[in-house]
Amino acid sequence: MSYADKVFKGMCRDILDNGVSTEGEKVRPVWEDTNESAYTIKKFGVVNRYDLRKEFPALTLRRTALKNAFDELLWIWQKKSNNVHDLNSHIWDAWADEDGSIGKAYGYQLGVKHQYKEGEMDQVDRVIYDLKNNPYSRRIMTNIYVHQDLHEMNLYPCAYSMTFNVTQKKGEDKLTLNAILNQRSNDVLTANNWNVAQYALLVHMLAQVCDMYVGELVHVIADAHIYDRHIPLIEELITREEHPAPKVWLNPEKKDFYEFTVDDLHVVDYVTGPQIKHIPVAV
Repeated sequence: MSYADKVFKGMCRDILDNGVSTEGEKVRPVWEDTNESAYTIKKFGVVNRYDLRKEFPALTLRRTALKNAFDELLWIWQKKSNNVHDLNSHIWDAWADEDGSIGKAYGYQLGVKHQYKEGEMDQVDRVIYDLKNNPYSRRIMTNIYVHQDLHEMNLYPCAYSMTFNVTQKKGEDKLTLNAILNQRSNDVLTANNWNVAQYALLVHMLAQVCDMYVGELVHVIADAHIYDRHIPLIEELITREEHPAPKVWLNPEKKDFYEFTVDDLHVVDYVTGPQIKHIPVAV
């Protein structure tokens, strides 16, 4: 059965049984429909590990929209856009202004060029450069939580940093690409597996263009939380039957990071439980 399901169930049970409630505290999020405070049960410092060689970490308890998740990843990492008009879904509409901009957030920060000894590069190109030229560097990372620009971001970045680390397994002809995703905040029901799947795909993309094997994705969450209105949905979700992980791969002909499209993502044998519809949204 899907390892991602087992991780998800264990994390949710731990949050519900051992987490801390924010009820009555001063919190920022409100419910979109009533504007009332949206409280959570939370755990600090959740760390989940996924071996991408063994299987793709897609939840099967309910379907994760892998194509839409990939499209958002490309919007941020490849297009380096901060405008929802460049995105095929509407998940960012609540944070966009009248022109479609979410401010100096996410893709904007990845597109800013910085001066290095090797020349000017943005953060994505720097990662690719180092993976190809300095794979054993311990400095291959991105950071989009830029304090000087926070006041111009319509939402502070949740998944804010990636750290890449390359290893060599004995007897193998290629290097292995591993990564850590750092996230300050994670809405477990709506976004946990979405983020896991996205950054697993990013590791697959980078490994492919740098001629490496995929390795581990480690997901570090500072504040993993379940909203109060989501508790009964989570309680039902984690009682569901688990299914085998789907087979997921990218078009092997693509060797340039900037040539990937959503159509290059292939997903087969993705058997899941029913989708949860009309999930309450906190903004």
